[in-house]
Amino acid sequence: MSADTHPFLVRLQRATNDHDLDSLVDCFAAEYQNETPAHPGRSFEGTEQVRSNWRQIFEFVPDVRSRVLGHAVAGSDVWSEWEMSGTRVDGTPHLMRGVIVFGLQGERAASARFYLEPVDQTGSTVDDAVRGQVHADGPR
Repeated sequence: MSADTHPFLVRLQRATNDHDLDSLVDCFAAEYQNETPAHPGRSFEGTEQVRSNWRQIFEFVPDVRSRVLGHAVAGSDVWSEWEMSGTRVDGTPHLMRGVIVFGLQGERAASARFYLEPVDQTGSTVDDAVRGQVHADGPR
């Protein structure tokens, strides 16, 4: 993480990498709103869901590590690119990358637009992906 990384991101990354659930939940405002535009059914509100999500992550990916790859600040919005990696308890790799746009209220996130996704390590090509998106019968 660079020296100019936004203090909120430093605090969130530290809590994640320390596996400090209470400190991590404290990064979010009580009325926190998480919007997941690519998967609307996954959107949620409140810190109890944050706690539940991260309790499961810490349990099932006990060595999870986060890295802030880059960020930009626009007013109270902090755009951030993340990588989350580790090994699941079943021995399979866990790797997610993407962007989270946090709306801050003081030192806490009041909202986020969440675009973090599992990395596709199947070896599929761009042609496979396009075909899967536009053909009714999926990839060929």
